[in-house]
Amino acid sequence: MKWYKNLYLGETIAPKARRVINKIKKKQLTPDVYIIALASNSENLLDIIPARELLQPGYPAENIRIIGLAQGKKEAVELVTAIVDEVYQKTGQVKIQEYLKKMLLDEKWREQTWV
Repeated sequence: MKWYKNLYLGETIAPKARRVINKIKKKQLTPDVYIIALASNSENLLDIIPARELLQPGYPAENIRIIGLAQGKKEAVELVTAIVDEVYQKTGQVKIQEYLKKMLLDEKWREQTWV
């Protein structure tokens, strides 16, 4: 997994983000936590993935580029809406993949180093 340096956080999860990230890295159960990631296919803007899915054997977690975390499905949808709105406001388009990949090229991606 790769984590976006300036991770988007839902309001509810923000105060406990470090603890939740550590749990995800240690493959511990994180109930009602959703990961916002770059879309796994070009048809989508972003993926909303329940963190519990990462616990499944064989899940391709190493290829996920995480850009946000949310507590609950509703907050995850709200966070995705905010991300899409931000990209549109900055670029006049909703090309989320291209915008975030540009951020990748600007070295804003790194392996998660929070302890």
